[in-house]
Amino acid sequence: MESTGKENKGNLLSILQDVQKEYGYLPEERLREISAMLGMSFIDVYGVATFYRSFSLIPRGRHHVKVCLGTACHVRGSKRILEETEGRLGIQPGETSKNGEYSLETVMCLGCCAIGPVMVVDQKYHGKMSPAKIESVLKTLDEKQCLSKVK
Repeated sequence: MESTGKENKGNLLSILQDVQKEYGYLPEERLREISAMLGMSFIDVYGVATFYRSFSLIPRGRHHVKVCLGTACHVRGSKRILEETEGRLGIQPGETSKNGEYSLETVMCLGCCAIGPVMVVDQKYHGKMSPAKIESVLKTLDEKQCLSKVK
């Protein structure tokens, strides 16, 4: 039985998620392999990979930092949170630190407006953020990194 385009797209998402998990991003050569394997055009595979924000075409840092700039967070000072985070990490949104430890991203809403401003670090939500709290959040990551190197 020949597979349909819908079946391929369903498989495509699962495959892209697996590749993202393995590499931390979607390398172009893997996208080309996937398109050949599924019998889809490269542009269709690329289109799906770029449509979903959870996928990245560039390597991400070991720690993924997101700052919400949605309306509720914005009125509570998320711009200051972003500026402080940029300064501490030495990168702008969409960039990864030179040492490969951190990636920074902005989002328009995380769906938890009541605890804004919100920052998400490695899928852990930090609500009611202030510039002063950023240091302790990042310091915890550095301590975890040191502990993992010891083990």
